[in-house]
Amino acid sequence: MTALRFEKLDSLSLPGHPDKPNEDSFGWTRNAACVFDGATGLGAQLMPGPSDAQWLANFAARRFCAHAEREHGAMRDWLRMTASEAENSFRALRFRPPNQNYEVPYASGIMAALDGEMLRVLWFGDCAMLLHDQAGKFFLFGDTLSKRESERLRVEKISKLKSGNPAGIIVRDEFLPALQASRNLVNMGDEWLFAPDAACAEHAKSAEALIAPDSVVLLASDGFLALASDYQRYSPEELFSAVRSDGLQKLGQELRAIERADPGGAAFPRFKSSDDATALLLRVST
Repeated sequence: MTALRFEKLDSLSLPGHPDKPNEDSFGWTRNAACVFDGATGLGAQLMPGPSDAQWLANFAARRFCAHAEREHGAMRDWLRMTASEAENSFRALRFRPPNQNYEVPYASGIMAALDGEMLRVLWFGDCAMLLHDQAGKFFLFGDTLSKRESERLRVEKISKLKSGNPAGIIVRDEFLPALQASRNLVNMGDEWLFAPDAACAEHAKSAEALIAPDSVVLLASDGFLALASDYQRYSPEELFSAVRSDGLQKLGQELRAIERADPGGAAFPRFKSSDDATALLLRVST
């Protein structure tokens, strides 16, 4: 049987703000692909470079793809090695050890690998993967919809305590202690994110699906998937169809147009006017 491979069709990665680093990253090889979304830092920067979140997302995508190309072990092994290397780099390069858990960099992520006739999927947080198989059947992998709904309810609750719109107020200063307290619980219980910690690999959620040539997959961060989860412009399946027919650049323009029309978050409650938005479209070929 001829080995299956990924063929890149399109990609997009937009910063949420032109003056801030893009903390999303993506990568692909013939047998694997990934998108990582660094969590916005809540404390002092500990690593060199534009931001700790950007460092972690870039490091994760680069090293995961490097391990995938070597094909040593299974996909979770690649993730484990990536996290271990991130741990070593974090210890070597940081300005000081973190005083609390919220200072550690974290990232959501979605990873896919071709394994014979199977597509293996791992994920953390609210990145996701959409799949149209060769027969046209649609699949959604990841927790974006449920996690974004929880975030929306959280923003609405907070915004009621203040005058003005949630994306138009300085939420960070007033609610930073609460956000830090919540971040302190990350990777301490059932909910895990990618981190510079080899142990995180065991906690990535997983799924699999039969795959065949001409299947198409879309890996994306929550900032791009907001077209479905937050702004309800599309259902997830409609969004995937629009990506395939119109291309990622056009969808990116539509995303930013919606956000520019509602900069304060009155119509669509959110903490940021615009988030980093990344998507990677691939076809399965022989």
